[in-house]
Amino acid sequence: MSPRSRSGTSRKLPLTRYSEITILRWVAEYPLKRVVWTGSSRRDLREFPDGVQDHIGYALYVAQQGGQHRDAKTLRGFGSGDVVEIIKDFRGDTFRAVYTVRFGDTIYVLHAFQKKSKTGRETPRRDIELINRRLREAVQIAKQEKL
Repeated sequence: MSPRSRSGTSRKLPLTRYSEITILRWVAEYPLKRVVWTGSSRRDLREFPDGVQDHIGYALYVAQQGGQHRDAKTLRGFGSGDVVEIIKDFRGDTFRAVYTVRFGDTIYVLHAFQKKSKTGRETPRRDIELINRRLREAVQIAKQEKL
């Protein structure tokens, strides 16, 4: 909607334009971290509702920039706090994605799932076991890439 002038007629405000050079320069100065999907995590995320996919995708983008989204919390039981869980509630269901920033310039997405348990907030044991397995896979991938 256009703002109205004192006479009651609408007037247009000038648009602010961003220079492509500025955007490219910013990206060059602050390169994004690479994302590696382990196991079926990418396929699983694509099964989520569109709004949830967008939300988790944006949270991963924030992580790529070196930040942490407000809905991303450290997942306990994994040591130094470098395993992070994104939680999104959507129409009565809870969706989660787990990633690690343990390996410098790469983010490993370890698991994406819909929480089925109706009791408590705790991540189910079978999902924790899967996250542990995929974290070990990520360690192996990171070691191979250093060679």
